[in-house]
Amino acid sequence: MSNVTVQQTTLMPVSALAFDRKNPRLAEFEDISTKERDLVKFLWETMDVRELMLSIAASGYFRHEPVVVAKEHGENVVIEGNRRLAAVKLLLDPALHKGLKGSIPSATDEVCRSIEQIPCVLGSREEAWRYLGFKHVNGPAKWSSYAKSQYVANVHREYGVPLDAIATQIGDTHNTVRRLYRGLMVIEQAERTGAYDRKDRWAGRLYFSHLYAGLQYDGIAAFLRLRPAEDEQSEPVPEENVAELRQFLVWLYGSKSEKVQPVIQSQNPDLRRLDAVLANTESLAHLRRGMSLSAAFETSRPSANVFSEALAGAKENLEKARATFSTGYTGSQELLGIAANVADLAYDLHEEMHRKSKPRRKRRKA
Repeated sequence: MSNVTVQQTTLMPVSALAFDRKNPRLAEFEDISTKERDLVKFLWETMDVRELMLSIAASGYFRHEPVVVAKEHGENVVIEGNRRLAAVKLLLDPALHKGLKGSIPSATDEVCRSIEQIPCVLGSREEAWRYLGFKHVNGPAKWSSYAKSQYVANVHREYGVPLDAIATQIGDTHNTVRRLYRGLMVIEQAERTGAYDRKDRWAGRLYFSHLYAGLQYDGIAAFLRLRPAEDEQSEPVPEENVAELRQFLVWLYGSKSEKVQPVIQSQNPDLRRLDAVLANTESLAHLRRGMSLSAAFETSRPSANVFSEALAGAKENLEKARATFSTGYTGSQELLGIAANVADLAYDLHEEMHRKSKPRRKRRKA
């Protein structure tokens, strides 16, 4: 745990411990109150506190898992272990559960007495950043990509630690730290320039992974003229491309003020489709004119791919119709007419394909 590992574990009353209002996990949610009850509600709804409560109610608090506590502004702030703190507080004070969905487990009087104090390691954020970074950015208890980016940026800015040093300390061998930082710099640049306000997004949660992952695609990077992650720029997008940056973020997150929904509904396959569209001038023009992402994506694809997939799909659907014919067809004249049209289309297409597939004979010279 870096410098904090060498310090002695001490027992502290749970009532004297405060939640971390600077927790990077809070950053991707808007308008979260920092009152204890509201933070308990947030942790309950997003981090499966109930599962941890069941374990503690059955076996007590594991003494080999101390929380990390920093003395800040007169409070004992738990900078690592907020989920455990929420579980213990709920077991000791069931009234905190008021307004929460689902039931909470109960603990025996013996267990409750044993968890009135829990093991703590005293330290500071600066002392603990390596441990927290390894555990939550590159380790077994990973935060969301937005929480990771906030954490990396805070360490870089507040403690002056170079990004390469952060990556080395937490065992990052995949350039993740730099890519996370670049993603955060992109959205902060958009806000500084007035191009986009993340609070104007369509959804309640900021799906930062869409941005973080999307910036790694060639078509998106070229559309924004994005500078390489290695440049460590606070403004990764050139000034002359700020308009493109705004358009990209609206496609990504939508705009409540303009009543525009995002075109990205799920990272896969929508992000890959947007990348293909942005790399194709004609498809990009279609998307800008309001065509749906799926339709614009189809215009970006090679016609040979579209043709072969459409033909294979038609065959699959006809086989499905044939297999269900005996129980699915009840004599409808409308369906009979559709089948006739399908037969005509299939016949015409086959004839055209047959003619095109025949090798042309060379004319003999007179």
